[in-house]
Amino acid sequence: MTAPPSQSESVVRSAGVVSIAVFMSRVTGLLRESVMARLFGAGLIYDAFMLGFRIPNLTRDLFAEGALSSAFVPTFSEYLSQRSKEEAGRLVNLVATALIIVVGAVCAAGVIFAPALVHVLAPGFAAVPGKFELAVRMTRIMFPFLLLVALAAQAMGVLNACNRFGVPAMASTFFNIGSVGFGILLGIFMGPMLHITRIEGMAIGVVLGGALQLVWQLPSLRGLGFHFRGVLDWSDPGLQRILRLMVPAILGNAAVQINVMVNTNFASSIYDPLRGLDGAVSWLSYAFRFMQLPLGLFGVAMGSATLPSIARSAARGDMDEFRRTLSNSLGTVFLLTIPSSVGLMVLGKSIIGAIYQGGRFQLYDTQQTAVALSCYAIGLMGYAALKVLSPAFYALNDARTPMLVSLGSILVNYLAASSMIRLAGLGHAGLALSTSAVALFGFVVLFAILRKRIGGVYGRALAAQIGKVALASAVMGAAIFASSRGMETWLGVSQMARLADLSVSLPAGLAVYYGACRMLGLTDIDGVIRAFAGPIRRRLRR
Repeated sequence: MTAPPSQSESVVRSAGVVSIAVFMSRVTGLLRESVMARLFGAGLIYDAFMLGFRIPNLTRDLFAEGALSSAFVPTFSEYLSQRSKEEAGRLVNLVATALIIVVGAVCAAGVIFAPALVHVLAPGFAAVPGKFELAVRMTRIMFPFLLLVALAAQAMGVLNACNRFGVPAMASTFFNIGSVGFGILLGIFMGPMLHITRIEGMAIGVVLGGALQLVWQLPSLRGLGFHFRGVLDWSDPGLQRILRLMVPAILGNAAVQINVMVNTNFASSIYDPLRGLDGAVSWLSYAFRFMQLPLGLFGVAMGSATLPSIARSAARGDMDEFRRTLSNSLGTVFLLTIPSSVGLMVLGKSIIGAIYQGGRFQLYDTQQTAVALSCYAIGLMGYAALKVLSPAFYALNDARTPMLVSLGSILVNYLAASSMIRLAGLGHAGLALSTSAVALFGFVVLFAILRKRIGGVYGRALAAQIGKVALASAVMGAAIFASSRGMETWLGVSQMARLADLSVSLPAGLAVYYGACRMLGLTDIDGVIRAFAGPIRRRLRR
């Protein structure tokens, strides 16, 4: 499982750069959600806002950060290594022009058919006066965000293929800062003058934040010699190859979006004894925001850093290097996400309470969100591994397999979600559990297929590593459970008490986990620490 330093260590170092940037993105995202929680709580207004934001996000994942990235990066990487810079630049402009035309049309259709979309996604909203109408308004305001983020995703793909990882990974940070900054400015300070409500101002802020996310990356693109020129040739071989890869990728990602739609549909009709039909959509959204922190830091970072490397290996036909790089990346993902899952489950209430509780977000909301977070955390390993496994198939020019597995996940999700809610009566926690089940299902199936396809992925070594990581994580979990319960008994459950708990339990947990890893012979932990801490040290020395 040991890889040559020239390839696998480079991937981990690149992932470290991405992780630092993604960490900033996730932290600013949490701050944005904290502002929203205090202003709007968990109920009618935020439920409607989240649905309006989720609809363009579904299509964003479908066209941009999912299918487009997976199809574009391998093709563009091949152009960079085997063709001229001019041909690579022309491919960038072809894709950008096609995006403006196609995604722009989707945005226009989304604005027109917003009522139908809201009705399909959240029929339960119509039972609450004003909730359906507000969700339609939010959807119409935020739908143009899709085009901006699609162009930003393409820019990210170009920079990643050119081994520029920090700037594109920081783009989401600028979205978070821009969306909440513009939202507060427009909705709170200028709202009366503009005759818009606070939540409408925040929705407009999302669109302006999306524009900032794109603009932030443009200087780096120009620095590499890429300048946008409108050009469209549907017969171009490179564009046709990307479209061929995108079609099954879209179908595969469509399965993920269908799962989200099914779960949103269920959530909109969940009745809570205290909140009635309000709250479930918000609790699930707030909880998944915390899932995105380790998922982005480790899963997305490793996936972004791994894809260009394995794409180059596949283009050269060097499958030994392909296997080593992929195995090393998966091992790093497991080393980091399994303890993260345990930490989220044990410290969920303290984390949610410290960040969100206050204003209109009450203790009951903290408790319900923490339950959802614990259920989501079960599938974190699967989520993160899929970020590495799925692009590996695209690097092999196989978009069909991930598509078929994703389509199969629709049935798994529906059966799991309906069983958890209707038979087990688990409410919104059941939806989080069904989401985790789908992630783990996808990981197991794709791993088995890829292992057979490329003649092994060092499976025994990975299994042994997972066992050791699970043991080290269990020791860490016991330590932070004792620490957290002791702090709660001593200080109570106020927001300051939650912050004090985290300030003690998190460092203690990290120290215990590191010590357990060393005792179990997981020396990869040192390389990971160097890779992820290196960018911080370099910045501090400047």
